[in-house]
Amino acid sequence: MHAVNRRAARVAARCLVVPLAAAPLLFAAQPAFAHTDLVTGSPAEAASESRPPQTIKLTFSDEMTSRYAKVALTAPDGEPGAAGAPQVTGRTVTLPVKPGLPAGSYTVGYRVVSADGHPVTGSYRFTVEEAAPAPTRTPTPTPTPARTDDTSSTPDPPLPVVAIAGGLFLLAAAGVSVALTRRRRTRHGS
Repeated sequence: MHAVNRRAARVAARCLVVPLAAAPLLFAAQPAFAHTDLVTGSPAEAASESRPPQTIKLTFSDEMTSRYAKVALTAPDGEPGAAGAPQVTGRTVTLPVKPGLPAGSYTVGYRVVSADGHPVTGSYRFTVEEAAPAPTRTPTPTPTPARTDDTSSTPDPPLPVVAIAGGLFLLAAAGVSVALTRRRRTRHGS
């Protein structure tokens, strides 16, 4: 009976040891089966930008294969917005963007293959806001110089000054005339 119990114990131990020994291998191998994901996008999903970006930059959780990296930008009018092919550096895929694109809703679409051969596809949208009109500058009026009379280098004196000067001249002339008249009388009368 003891032999049977020992045998059963050995079989049970073998049944438990093998799964326990294989468990770390299963957990260690799990990341290899994980899917590659988009970690960040620039511009980000649902972002609102003040002007169109110069590049689209996507960063994934695993390194990408440049041969199979496809990224597209669709402008608000449905036209392609890319200015060239995507460039892959490690986990990052960069797409140059055409200059002068209009405001509106843009779509970034991607299909890339990670280094382990896993394909990843997806898309997201972002918006470029309409630029606010530049404030118009109101020209400040330029003061116009006072008009000068080209025939005279000195300005005309005000009217009361002319009247007073004329009156003094007449008084002086009258005084001279009276004085001359008295002198004549004095000479003739003496």
